[in-house]
Amino acid sequence: MGTATLSNGLHLEYEVLGPDDGVPLLLVMGFTAQLIAWPDGFCQQLVDHGFRVIRFDNRDCGLSSKLHGITVDLGAAMAANLSGNRDQMPPVPYTLSDMASDAVGLLDHLGIERAHVVGASMGGMIVQHLAIEHASRLRSMVSVMSMTGEAGFGTPTPEAAQVLLSPPPLEREAYIARSVDARVWQSKRYFDATEVQAAAARSYDRSFYPEGAARQLAAIHASGSRAEALVKVTTPTLVIHGRDDTLIPPSGGERTAALVPGASLLMLADMGHDVPAPLWPIMSAAIAHHARLADAA
Repeated sequence: MGTATLSNGLHLEYEVLGPDDGVPLLLVMGFTAQLIAWPDGFCQQLVDHGFRVIRFDNRDCGLSSKLHGITVDLGAAMAANLSGNRDQMPPVPYTLSDMASDAVGLLDHLGIERAHVVGASMGGMIVQHLAIEHASRLRSMVSVMSMTGEAGFGTPTPEAAQVLLSPPPLEREAYIARSVDARVWQSKRYFDATEVQAAAARSYDRSFYPEGAARQLAAIHASGSRAEALVKVTTPTLVIHGRDDTLIPPSGGERTAALVPGASLLMLADMGHDVPAPLWPIMSAAIAHHARLADAA
């Protein structure tokens, strides 16, 4: 574990796994999810493929800097984005572009000029911004269970949206008990309530910070569509998505792959909005193969 101090004054908590001479692979997690949401076993499989794996807490999450007390009108931000009236977007503390710049700052801190990057969910949106705005720092990009920010692609089902937007219980045991509501978007075949609750307990005990959720979600809505920029991306791109995903349904991944020139698309039949252990070998092998192809090009 380490802490990087960025030029913007923020601190990012990070962990590096694997040998110093491994191929650098930056993992970017999603909405309110800490670095431990990248499962240890999955990270180890990536290390076994020859990567030096870096995972970190985004701002407003985990052990990284938190913008305590800074308010945002999330309802207005959502309304402006979803209605298409972006001139009505209220001020937001930061955008996905800012979060992408955080990731670049972490690479700077580690002395890494170029890395392969993998982002899940909101993390996929962040790595798309990396490819759009910081292409020179990327060797390849993998966008997992994510979307382009366009209306009509990757829109959650009402049931998934209700769970996502419901405020979490503040008390530990209630928080852990509520965590199984994620069943609505997780892999149907591989859902394990015991593991989901154990992961919720680890997350709560490491850093329970519901205040950051509104600011992160506002960043997503304020950032809007990446469609026009994605068609100009030159970074070798792999899109991975699950057919079971109801939080960001398959159209989100399909649209991403359709827009990015030359992108590959891997659709997994039994994957929802999660990274279940039985799929780790497939996903890690696909990421490694994509990275080797990119480096050989």
